[in-house]
Amino acid sequence: MAIVEKVIDAPPQRVFDVLADGWTYSDWVVGTAHVRDVDDAWPRVGSQLHHRAGPWPFSLQDASTVLACEPPHRLVLRAGLWPAGEAIVAFTLEPVDGDATRVRLGEDFAAGPLRWIRNKINDLVLHLRNRETLDRLSDIATRQKGAR
Repeated sequence: MAIVEKVIDAPPQRVFDVLADGWTYSDWVVGTAHVRDVDDAWPRVGSQLHHRAGPWPFSLQDASTVLACEPPHRLVLRAGLWPAGEAIVAFTLEPVDGDATRVRLGEDFAAGPLRWIRNKINDLVLHLRNRETLDRLSDIATRQKGAR
């Protein structure tokens, strides 16, 4: 499992609020081109976020499903990108230094061809992608400093 972490200058609840707003995923999840729909129950277990990933005209439509949700500390998703496969993505939020949050993002391919082609190059690309994803998540969470 590839794990990336970042300390975000916002409390866990504010960071989790971004995770809980499915409509923002295309703003901060690298590779998500468009959010097509978000279940009203998002992010409750079993709810889905329907997305399109990848560049046009090669983009794929699929959905991500919530596997675990423990606000404001943990969110686990099964991110679909068939026919390429699917990944398990886990966000863990831990308070640090007062109003900051350590966010750990773990991702591992769970099914499909992506699982079969694991190598150091793919791991590096995934690591860089997830580092950029956390940078974007941080930008949104810290931009909302005045919000509660």
